[in-house]
Amino acid sequence: MSTVRPVRTVPVDTQAYLHRIGAPRPSRPDAGALRALHLRHLLAVPFENLSIHLGEDIVLEEEALLDKVVNARRGGFCYELGGAFAALLRGLGFRVDLLQARTLTAGGRLGIPYDHMALRVGAADGTGPWLVDVRFGDHSHYPLALDERGEQRDPGGTFRIGELPGGDLEVRRNGEAQYRLEPRPRTLADFEAGAWYHRTSPASHFTQSLVCSLLTEDGRITLSGRKLVTTTAGRRTERMLESDDETLAAYREHFGIVLDRLPPEPPASRPRGHR
Repeated sequence: MSTVRPVRTVPVDTQAYLHRIGAPRPSRPDAGALRALHLRHLLAVPFENLSIHLGEDIVLEEEALLDKVVNARRGGFCYELGGAFAALLRGLGFRVDLLQARTLTAGGRLGIPYDHMALRVGAADGTGPWLVDVRFGDHSHYPLALDERGEQRDPGGTFRIGELPGGDLEVRRNGEAQYRLEPRPRTLADFEAGAWYHRTSPASHFTQSLVCSLLTEDGRITLSGRKLVTTTAGRRTERMLESDDETLAAYREHFGIVLDRLPPEPPASRPRGHR
């Protein structure tokens, strides 16, 4: 018989975290509060892999994750943002499990085990369980009902969660499979091998490219190397930034990230002729 290891937690300054994402303290940990927190997190905390290219350590421990997201006002990739958000939700009284997922390419190829982290969240009003995912590219703006098997419409698309043989779940967006989710609860330490792979392997898309991306009220803004991509009301524009100072300013102004130097661009992300 398998056993679930106890969740190790550290004290969370929930007020500081709520201030970081611009959210008021909810009166109770119910579904409405979860929806509001989920959206505010997406609008305030960027998905970014800058630490990998800056040579900064990535520590999958709650204290380190909270320090990075709340105190340093940085973002991170899925393990960091999912782990930090889980700590906030637990601190506010939600029931939270960490779940491991394997992403799928457009051709249906599965990623590595522990390729991605999502959260299963229970609310005090008895609703849920909810699938909470604050960092999987351009995904749902709000939590998805994990036990719902019909279509779920969201500003981020139309989602469907289906059951697979063996008990895993498959999450689809606009008819395309996004990832396969294992419902067994995990701990932060379980994701260390996946995080190590993504920050070190030449085959990882995180080592091959630079990305910093944030949902906005009317679209999304992404800085990939020196290319600034803005999507507003469905209209996409691209602009190449000309200097280090302009690029550092873009990190500050659009993402709230203050850097003293630019991360080096991996060769795969450099536009032809750009050095």
